[in-house]
Amino acid sequence: MSDTHLTRRRLLAAGAAAGAASTAGCAGLFGGDGSGDGGGDEVETATVGGDRARTLAAAHAPDLYFGVGERWFPTDPRVYAAESGDESVLDGFAAFDGYSRDVDEAGEPPHRVAFYNVVEYADTDLAVVQYWFYSAFDQFTTNFHWHDWELLQVFLDVGEESGDPERGVPQLFVASAHSRSVPNNEFLDPETDRASVISEVGSHSSALGVNETKDTFERLPITTEIPDISNGALALTDLPAAYGLPRGEGYRLPFAMPELDGAPIHEHPELPNVARDHLVPAGMTVESFAGLPSPPGDLPLRETGHRFAFDGSETAPEADYTYELVPMAEMTVAEFTGPQLSFEFAVPSFAEDAIASHITTTGTPKTQPRYRNPIEDVSDPRHRSALSERFDLDVTGLAGDVVGLLREATTTDDAPGSNGVETAEPRVEGVALLESDPVAVPTFNGVVALRDVPEGDHRLTVNGAGVAPYSQGLAHTDDGEATTAGVDGEVVVAANEDAVKVRASPAADGPGLARVRVDDDAAGAVYDAPLAPDAADAGEVSLYAHRDGAYTAEVEDDEGGVGAFRVNPRADQATATLADVRTGKASLTSFLLTLLTETTAQAAVFEDGDADGIDEVDVPDSTSEQGGDAAEAAEAVLRETAETTVDETDSTTDDVDDSVEDTTNTTDTINATDTTNTTDSTTGRVGSTNSTDSTTNTTASDDEGDDRDDLAFQPDRFTGLLRALEAGTQAARRANEAAQAGDAAAADNRLRGLRERTAAIADAIERNRENLPDHPELVERRLPQVERRIDQALAADR
Repeated sequence: MSDTHLTRRRLLAAGAAAGAASTAGCAGLFGGDGSGDGGGDEVETATVGGDRARTLAAAHAPDLYFGVGERWFPTDPRVYAAESGDESVLDGFAAFDGYSRDVDEAGEPPHRVAFYNVVEYADTDLAVVQYWFYSAFDQFTTNFHWHDWELLQVFLDVGEESGDPERGVPQLFVASAHSRSVPNNEFLDPETDRASVISEVGSHSSALGVNETKDTFERLPITTEIPDISNGALALTDLPAAYGLPRGEGYRLPFAMPELDGAPIHEHPELPNVARDHLVPAGMTVESFAGLPSPPGDLPLRETGHRFAFDGSETAPEADYTYELVPMAEMTVAEFTGPQLSFEFAVPSFAEDAIASHITTTGTPKTQPRYRNPIEDVSDPRHRSALSERFDLDVTGLAGDVVGLLREATTTDDAPGSNGVETAEPRVEGVALLESDPVAVPTFNGVVALRDVPEGDHRLTVNGAGVAPYSQGLAHTDDGEATTAGVDGEVVVAANEDAVKVRASPAADGPGLARVRVDDDAAGAVYDAPLAPDAADAGEVSLYAHRDGAYTAEVEDDEGGVGAFRVNPRADQATATLADVRTGKASLTSFLLTLLTETTAQAAVFEDGDADGIDEVDVPDSTSEQGGDAAEAAEAVLRETAETTVDETDSTTDDVDDSVEDTTNTTDTINATDTTNTTDSTTGRVGSTNSTDSTTNTTASDDEGDDRDDLAFQPDRFTGLLRALEAGTQAARRANEAAQAGDAAAADNRLRGLRERTAAIADAIERNRENLPDHPELVERRLPQVERRIDQALAADR
């Protein structure tokens, strides 16, 4: 592996070089128009045997490249099977323990074979050679299991016009990746007869090597003329929709330690020949996802280890080991058994996180639909279309896909103190699970991609080493278009050590909650989804957010009502609970008062020109953990800021109840924050008789020869903005009082006045931006939330 890390940005840049032809005609995640299911029972196939099958299999048998750390190479399961009645049965303990014993005794991979099966489609020139590779064990992130079968398929044109009807001409390579839920690695119209299979350590997922760098997977042609896959584009990123080889592409991928009966699997008494060295090396492995405070940063990338080749191929002399080809018809093992291995997969719930123990089932290749109909395993619709057109088959595309981009929330320098986050590429790959599917699937290049998702409501959960679990409801429609997870396709997670659990429960006498959206002041929306269809969490919200964020949580109830709540966690908070949630006008005005009170108090910190102490400002948010009352906090904040602004008998702070005055006072607010305020040189007070005429402003400018070196902070400008915030907080207090009292008309009048004051604050910032301290962005980022909630409150009918 080179030291070139293929960041998503570089992949996107290189994508242009891949050529438009490779991505044309793609819809949704894998394209697909929902018009077919891949043929299923609609196509007729027959098995090819004898010398004909052997010739085809020998002509295209792949070279296999395994990474350093691989422990389970392709072997013959028949060696470890036992007779049970009239059938041969292979127990997982017997295979794993026997293989480990044989490796130690031989000092090399034992019993190296690949099984082949050849299928032809009736009345066509299409034949398919399947190469099945068996490994005694699969140790991956969250889907380890006994007995691992991996598959490479070579689609051949064996017609007279192909140029080589005896050996066939490759039309398509399909290397399977993990499960049917993960997009495979495919290449249409290869220029080589033999593909390389680059095997993922532990899991044996198969990437392709078709260009000159046979042992290195290249998603895009960055160092070569052609890539190793021709899959169509992933809509959200323009990346080819294929699993690829994450560790070979510069992405960290941790492996988990399998346990059985409460202990590491190598300590099990029925595995006397299995030691820790027979598992994926410790440097690649984590004991537990949840036990890590943050994603591990020292996981090794892929490094090529051994090369295998078919013993009858021209590449055999160059290989480290060779393997034999055996017809699948000679596979006498009828059943693969063993206790199911599960993995504890955390799913957020309101009280304590649930544990969804999921499993990967095993079975013989002959029981799988793709064994009879190989096109079932083709995951790219363009490739299906090519086969359909060339061989007159009805194999139209797949539909029903879910896609998202994994992002990690981190502290940002763009927000003062702990008042905002930003998102970045994840440090390690994650693992996604749909409750409708018992198999968890890994991300690739930070992409969450699941194919053939059944129509309906689902819960999608994403875990990762060292990150708190992400979970959301997902309403999926099988309309041929991909359903995006997260917010516009971005699934945002936080490191365990930085995560706070946000919980919301409805009032006992109110409707349940149906949807939640969480916006950070700096990063914008970080969560937006319907609640998951889970009876245990019906009507309740549970999600994780980064503790350094400053959030607005918007909830929608079962009746369509909307409420908003402030969540700005403190450093010691593990949970942030919104209890007895109600929606409607009172909820929204309470939020407005809370947010403006917080903003006014935090803005006052900048009196000295910097943000020191902003995280010590003691104002409550909407959560139970912080306690306090917004109205009481507002009174305290207004008293304190009055001292900063020198409490004047000014119409900007008159406690009036008339909504007309609320609106007209906006002019005074603007004047209080304008560059035209007259400053008393003796007291430093802002005069109560403000002028809008710039000629009366006694504050000198650079052009007027002011001898002060630094105009970045001028107290009169700061005081004016702070007074404008005071006026907004006062207006929000009055609106909230009316809403809590059930006086909707009065509340709406106050809200219209608050809208004018909000516009005045924005205007004051814009007029004086260059002469104010660094806090205007703190205020400015929150103004859209204020405006949005004013509009929602005015529209609320309860």
